[in-house]
Amino acid sequence: MPHTDRPSALQNFDVLVATLAGRRPAVFLDYDGTLTPIVARPELAVLDPATRTAVARLAERCPVAVVSGRDLDDVRALVGIDSLVYAGSHGYDMRGPGLRTQIGVEYVPALDAAEADLRARLAGTPGVLVERKRFAIAVHTRQADPAAKPGVAEVVRAVVSGHAELRLTGGKEIHELRPNLPWDKGRAVLALIDALGVGDAVPLYLGDDETDEDAFRALEGRGIGVRVMDTSGATAAGWRLHDTGEVRAFLERLVEFIGR
Repeated sequence: MPHTDRPSALQNFDVLVATLAGRRPAVFLDYDGTLTPIVARPELAVLDPATRTAVARLAERCPVAVVSGRDLDDVRALVGIDSLVYAGSHGYDMRGPGLRTQIGVEYVPALDAAEADLRARLAGTPGVLVERKRFAIAVHTRQADPAAKPGVAEVVRAVVSGHAELRLTGGKEIHELRPNLPWDKGRAVLALIDALGVGDAVPLYLGDDETDEDAFRALEGRGIGVRVMDTSGATAAGWRLHDTGEVRAFLERLVEFIGR
């Protein structure tokens, strides 16, 4: 059972980096809620320049990948650092220097059909945003009337039940349809570790959402997980940061530590 309270990765920074035992880290970063605060609409999640600088400086010292539920081109444009590895759509679409991998291309027609169905059924529900990514469909409910949200969930379940090729996952104010494959952020991180040839490094993953728990579980016993959360809650991560400001401060300290 995941623990509900974890020590601060910032306040206990020296203890955390001691677990590296002289090895370099390979850093994997979620985007929304980790590098940027959660906002009302996806396009408003703009990366703070100081955080971008910290990520860029870190990438000069160790391998860095951004692992996001966003479409790959979307998150790559928002981060704006060409030297990074990017895994979009929860790892179904991965790209970086010398790397290009796509998982589930054959499921795109099912996603196309489900998208059309969702848009038709939810068109009359104010505040609901249907966001299409190449390998996923996200239905955002943050701006919807609370009374309408159970109905939205029912519509999403009905649509996914008509497409055996797809599966339903969730997160903070989001329902997401993905290819019905045994693939998630955890498997994507493990695949990246192999593809990038960084098996000698200590994987360090920072994330804030339920989808990031797959990565925390995948790295148990071999890496470091840091959950960004403002209250105590169940997590497979061993460490915690309070918010995106602490994430930036943690990355800046990590830059200085590796640069010693």
